[in-house]
Amino acid sequence: MDSNDSPVENSLSKGLQALRDLLGGAWEVTLRADPTAAARSTTRHVDALVELKPTSDGHVAQLLVDVRDGVTPRTVETELLPKLDLLRQVNHYTSPLVISPWISPRVQELLREHDINYLDFTGNVSLRTPRPTIVIRTQGDARSPRSVNRRSEKATLAGPKVGRLVRLLADVSPPYRAGELAEAARLSLPYVSRLLGTLEDQLLIRRQGRIITTVDWVQLLRARAEQLNLLRHNPYVGMVSPNGIDATLATLRGMTGEERGRVAVTGSYAAHSVAPLAVGGQLMLYVPHGPHTPDDLGDRLGLLRVDQGANVLLLRAHDEVVFARTADMKGLRRVALSQLVLDCLSGPGRMPAEGEAVLTYMRTHEKSWRAAQLPDVSTV
Repeated sequence: MDSNDSPVENSLSKGLQALRDLLGGAWEVTLRADPTAAARSTTRHVDALVELKPTSDGHVAQLLVDVRDGVTPRTVETELLPKLDLLRQVNHYTSPLVISPWISPRVQELLREHDINYLDFTGNVSLRTPRPTIVIRTQGDARSPRSVNRRSEKATLAGPKVGRLVRLLADVSPPYRAGELAEAARLSLPYVSRLLGTLEDQLLIRRQGRIITTVDWVQLLRARAEQLNLLRHNPYVGMVSPNGIDATLATLRGMTGEERGRVAVTGSYAAHSVAPLAVGGQLMLYVPHGPHTPDDLGDRLGLLRVDQGANVLLLRAHDEVVFARTADMKGLRRVALSQLVLDCLSGPGRMPAEGEAVLTYMRTHEKSWRAAQLPDVSTV
């Protein structure tokens, strides 16, 4: 590796060494065609031709290696697939391989769907060649390493403000413009514009000109949930209901409308109301963020604070958006379905399965929960 090499050329060297480590000493990994002079002029992408040959056999597998400093679903759709089509028209014996510092699970899925090999430096690898036969599949990090995030200039789906925009995109059908979303979500237009650029790269939204025309709300909620941890992002207090969950819910229903309005049910009990699975689980209630709020509510509900064995969790809401567009659940306030999916997919135990069940319900009842236009909703 030359000190004058670009980051992607360094990635090529690192990727080739990773191939040698994966295949072991019985294989030769040879760089046949160096990156072209034209490709060297860019710092984001190079191509190379690599041969894999077992030392005990004369057969050779040839790889067209595409090295990038980042791969998005949009990259796959607009750049890799056209290149793959051309490759398969002129050469049936060369397999494509994408090398990048980190490749997200969604991009991995897309690459596998189109029979494109990939390798990242966290250990995500899919490599298949027909002759000589190679089949390797390993799993690395599902989340982007911090070193990769630091290099990226793109907005990410982490952070509390992102949740406002994600909820809005899921809860309201397009079309709309960035300015309209920024106003409804009470976010700055530059921030919303940067975030929409990221979502477009991930093929989570599509635009015609400046108008957002399509939102893949299912994948959007999944992508946002990957950045969350329900119990870490919403600090909670664990409590026990001495008379059982049903008695606690009855006490909550008996409170005044104003008191009930400050609490929203989420988690398993909320999921069961639209997508019944196994009953039970902890009762999770969102309360406004405040140092004494959980204890005050716990006293009103007759709960006992415990360090272990809690059957009621009172979560301090990380953002007011969790109370946006709530629904009635037998006289109680239940978080919106989009919020419920985020909470369940990022929750512990069996909650992710409950989140998938809620997603299934949402797909089949989209008209019943999704607003037709922005003026019909308020975010926070």
